Amino acid sequence: MSCKCSDENSNPEILQQKTQQHPCYSAGAHHKYARMHLPVAPACNISCNYCNRKFDCVNESRPGVTSEILSPEAAKEKFLMVKEKIENLTVVGIAGPGDALANWPAVKKSIALIKAVSPETTFCLSTNGLMLPEYAEEIVSSGVRHVTVTVNCLEPEIGAKIYKSVTYQGETYSGETGAKLLIGNQLSGVEYLAKQGVLVKINIVMIKGINDQHIPLIVKKVKELGAFITNIMPLIPAPGSVFETYSQTSMKDINEMRNLCQLDIQQMRHCQQCRADAIGLLKEDRSTEFRTCQSEVRSEVNELVPETKLFKIAVTSKHGKLVDLHFGHATEFLIFEGDGSVFKQTEVRKSAKYCLGMEECDEEMARRKMIIQAIADCDAVLTMRIGYNAQAMLKEHGIDSIEYCYTVESGLKFAVEQLTLKKVI
Repeated sequence: MSCKCSDENSNPEILQQKTQQHPCYSAGAHHKYARMHLPVAPACNISCNYCNRKFDCVNESRPGVTSEILSPEAAKEKFLMVKEKIENLTVVGIAGPGDALANWPAVKKSIALIKAVSPETTFCLSTNGLMLPEYAEEIVSSGVRHVTVTVNCLEPEIGAKIYKSVTYQGETYSGETGAKLLIGNQLSGVEYLAKQGVLVKINIVMIKGINDQHIPLIVKKVKELGAFITNIMPLIPAPGSVFETYSQTSMKDINEMRNLCQLDIQQMRHCQQCRADAIGLLKEDRSTEFRTCQSEVRSEVNELVPETKLFKIAVTSKHGKLVDLHFGHATEFLIFEGDGSVFKQTEVRKSAKYCLGMEECDEEMARRKMIIQAIADCDAVLTMRIGYNAQAMLKEHGIDSIEYCYTVESGLKFAVEQLTLKKVI
């Protein structure tokens, strides 16, 4: 990889000023300057045992959670609205809900669109680092000078306990093979970015009994590669994840580890482990204020979509009250019809499971098509979570997939908002 970039962010004085106004990179900035996370990156290319990406779970604040997925164009419009209302907004970050580099075309376009209307804004992104060898040069040339890479281990044996699978260049790897590939790409990417003047923050999820004793070695290594700061974070046991029964890492243990690693490199101590759609100061997330801003920005929605339009939506739910079931695990779909404000359940359609395991998911294409045909007359599927391949297959049949995590009633209204927005765009 090689890069020659004349972006003004390469100026050390400008970069220092932007860093002093970056709430995640400067301890003195987090109570003065606001940031905005744009959820334009839904897909992910690794499966972490501590992760379960749910959308719009009430009162839940952690990485991977968001109320919506935005197109680059919608992201720009939302940025303009937030910028108008939050004067101290200095940073736009992209932190999911998947991985920024697994969605690089959309991420790159979002940055370009916002930079065109607000060149003074600081851009940053978070990544697991798998695709850094492919995109590090483009990151630098796009003007991004703050990148966070999550590095949880240096040894494949440890990585095999943290990562379920790694998908790279069309192939899926598991165990130590996948972990070794991921680690190698992370480290080479961190080194390249640092040499190009990018300030690299390393996130480390501290998992007791798995990687906790290994963390000082990670810190020493990334410092050697040129990292700017490390952020040692507690494990948040996400419901539905492999690690859901693990205990959350205590702040006592976290701070002891930070104190130890402070001897090697500066430590971030004010991280809030934010949602992928967080807005505002780190400790004052205002994202709920802007969740309906898209309908405000696009006041023409009601003109373009007739009020008499009826929507048919298939819902995955365990007991009919909450959107709390993965699309791949559903054995039936609840079919609702309505105009966007009032819905009525019209039927229940039985179905085989879309996913029966890795081998079956690779081979049972005919069964998958039958499942999709069962809901072919629906505008969308409303589900707690859905895999990328299933999303793509539904889309091929004209069915949108909308991820959500609360009541069916509120989910249906949210689904209509998303469907309406897509028609306008």
